[in-house]
Amino acid sequence: MTSRMERPLDSTDWHILRELQADARLSYNALGRRVGLSSPAVAERIRRLEDAGIVTGYHAHIDPAKVGLGLTAFIQMRCALGKCLLKTTGPEDCPEVMEVHKLSGDYCSMLKVRASSMRHLEAIIERLGQHGEMRTSIVLSSPLERRAIAAEQIEEDADADRGHVWGSDRRSVS
Repeated sequence: MTSRMERPLDSTDWHILRELQADARLSYNALGRRVGLSSPAVAERIRRLEDAGIVTGYHAHIDPAKVGLGLTAFIQMRCALGKCLLKTTGPEDCPEVMEVHKLSGDYCSMLKVRASSMRHLEAIIERLGQHGEMRTSIVLSSPLERRAIAAEQIEEDADADRGHVWGSDRRSVS
């Protein structure tokens, strides 16, 4: 087993990845029809993508609100000396924490939490408060929560077109 692809991803690999991200339950036959390969060829490519660590798993996406966790918040933490959340607790201590990101800058980490109510969120914040300073932002809506990774996101040249801004291509409109 290898930890990386021995060749770069080609357009067929990217097509397979795009299809799997849209529907990971596709059979090899259905996926093969979509990408123009035989079932065994698709299976081999997927095996290589898994062996290389590119495909790391297959997951069910659950609507948090429909299971009673309709409130989402991001909590930035600035941990006190000796009370680092990441060193003094584990995931089992706060099951409401869905993601943890270590940060540069004024705060050391960012947590994405899910709660059933404001009272529940308040209890989470109180539990986390023992670790240091916090800044909490409640999510009002999430227009883009999950995005598939695509070949177009890979910047081959660090000096590539820098004229684009989020939501605008900076073209003049006349």
